[in-house]
Amino acid sequence: MGEITCPVPLGNGRRILLAHGGGGRLTRDLVENVFVPAFRNDALAVLHDSAVLERPSGALAFTTDSFVVHPLFFPGGDVGRLAVNGTVNDLAMSGARPLYLSLGFILEEGLAVDDLTRVVTSIQEAAREASVAVVAGDTKVVERGKGDGLFITSSGVGVVVAKRPVTPSEVRPGDAVLVSGTVGQHGVAVMAVRDGLAFAAPILSDCASVADAALALLASGLDVHCMRDPTRGGVATVLNEIASQARCEIAVHESAIPVSEDVAGACEVLGLDPLYVACEGRFLAFVAAADADRALEVLRARPETAQACRIGTVRQGGTPGLVVLRTKGGGDRVLDLLSGEQLPRIC
Repeated sequence: MGEITCPVPLGNGRRILLAHGGGGRLTRDLVENVFVPAFRNDALAVLHDSAVLERPSGALAFTTDSFVVHPLFFPGGDVGRLAVNGTVNDLAMSGARPLYLSLGFILEEGLAVDDLTRVVTSIQEAAREASVAVVAGDTKVVERGKGDGLFITSSGVGVVVAKRPVTPSEVRPGDAVLVSGTVGQHGVAVMAVRDGLAFAAPILSDCASVADAALALLASGLDVHCMRDPTRGGVATVLNEIASQARCEIAVHESAIPVSEDVAGACEVLGLDPLYVACEGRFLAFVAAADADRALEVLRARPETAQACRIGTVRQGGTPGLVVLRTKGGGDRVLDLLSGEQLPRIC
């Protein structure tokens, strides 16, 4: 991405007006002073109706996501960093190396331009860290009270590097289930700042790119069948989705699932189950049992996945679609899908 250049402020105390979305002088000022300096690259510099890109050899992966987190800024990240990392992680989970992003900004009238600039700077930094280019985008402004400050819709393109499909349909009986690190950080961090909760030590979101770690796992030559990042609904929801799609039964051990002491304590106080709390910088991997130990070595060699653990197994001859948790007390309970939301607006 090259050297970081800070966007040029539009003046002290400036706020977004409806006219910033009207296509005139203020729109041009917003694009030229906030977005272009941050994301400068040859494809974007044309400023045409679409970006023209060189097509890499191999299959392409394409994804779209929207980010409506409240508040916009939280310990460990913000909506901009979330948009970049969430999109590149989705591409990596399909066995693709992320290349390009397109971003759509929905701005609410009255949003402080300084806040927008701060978000754009975070996007710039996160994109550089993930080695992706922001090549296209759009901005719309809605009336005061019709938004919540700032929403971002992102689309990402990557080139598939996995030699075999990395999908739930590839999951097999006997597969080991791995998680790349502690779970529940992001959801608790957002809830704490949103509701003004004070803990002994601030809980930071795990918001980060896991693309390099996922690609390193694929490049190791090990038998990786599926990967998925546990965002909305957390680890329990992802396990249920994969068990349903792969028509298998998954058994996991509560004592093996890494949950930091601060997140566990916060969840206990708040009555939350950390297995259903969102992560934004973690992923689950289903690998052949014979490759599980080597896969953990690959992940633990990287700082972002140093706490990777094996948490369970795909059972032979189990009940399709069932996820069973062996509790710390030695009993079994079914991990089902939530009927509603445990935490609203966390991504």
